[in-house]
Parts: sequence; structure tokens; C-alpha cells
Amino acid sequence: MINIIDYEMGNLRSVEKAFESLGFEVRVSADPNDIKTSDKVVLPGVGAFRDCIHHFRDGGFVKPLLAHIDAGKPMLGICVGMQMLFDESEEFGRHQGLGLIPGKVVRFPSGMVENGERLKVPHMGWNNINIQQPSPLFKGTEDQSFVYFVHSYYCEAENKSDIAASCRYGDVEFCASLWRDNIMATQFHPEKSQTIGLNIFKNFGEL
Repeated sequence: MINIIDYEMGNLRSVEKAFESLGFEVRVSADPNDIKTSDKVVLPGVGAFRDCIHHFRDGGFVKPLLAHIDAGKPMLGICVGMQMLFDESEEFGRHQGLGLIPGKVVRFPSGMVENGERLKVPHMGWNNINIQQPSPLFKGTEDQSFVYFVHSYYCEAENKSDIAASCRYGDVEFCASLWRDNIMATQFHPEKSQTIGLNIFKNFGEL
């Protein structure tokens, strides 16, 4: 059973449909207790870090998620769901994250230029990833594959060993995916990344 956490801040239906299309048993649940009976957990996230982490904490999901991770069960964070795993974010002030991955979430600098053109923030659309280590998520995925991003803030990981893949936008080389033991996450949206994204979901579901 794959449990997609519904804390009112995620792109839930698209993620659910993607897993269902691959034949996996999946549920979307707003009940923290359902995490206890799940084999795998997906933590999606859309919107501002501040709102996401507050909804997540207020919903009572922190302790069940930490227990799930401590039990060695697979966990996948998506977009802000990845950012929340870090120590803190600078979005709309300083806000404490879950502290599972050392590092912080910062904003892309304004005024970045590439090939004579000013780059927009948010970083939105297709970009290629540089695979840094053989994360289980990337089985069958070629280096430099293109995936779909939508974000104004990015993760600065303190430990390079936590970075499964990076991506460059302007002058910034940022963490596009992380992997530490049973914790996996992507800054990009697999559910919007077509064949590459479905393969990532397939790899997670088969763990």
C-alpha cells in the first residue's frame, strides 16, 4: 500500500493517477494513523513552504512520518514535500523544517542571465538533471534526462552525499533529487514528467 499524505497542500490526484496507471495499490489519506499501515509514503507539496509545514504539523503527521522512516520504510517527497525535509526555509521569513536532511531552502537570485536573456523566477518548465549517485528512483533513467520543474526556492544540501541529482538554472547548481537510506525526494514533479516521471514512480512502487 502506497499512502499519499493529504494535508491540503499537495497535487494529490495527479500523483494518485500516476501510481494507479502503473498498477499499484494507492490511497490518498488525511488520517495520520493511515501512515502506520502503509508500506510506502508519498509526501507531495504545492505552494509556499510556510503554509505547507504549518498544515503538516497541525494535521498531526510529523510523528507518524518519522516513525515510518525510523522503521526503514520507503518515503518519497515531491517539490515542497522535499523542501520540508530540510532544516529550514527562507520563504516568507525563516521557518523550521523537519530536520531530516541538513541544509536549507533559499530563493533563486534575481537578475540571472543566460545567453544574453534574463531568466525568470520561478524556474518553470523542462530542464535536465545531472545524476550524481545511483538512487533507486533513477533505475533505467539516463543522465541528462529532462524533467518538469515549478519552483522559486531550491534546496542547499550541506552534505553532497545526500544529493542524488542536481540541476543547473542560470548560475545556480541546485539539488534536484535527494537520497539518504529510505528517504528519497525530487524537487521536480514526476507526475508532470511523462515517461521519465512514470519510471521514477514505478521504481519507488517496486522498492
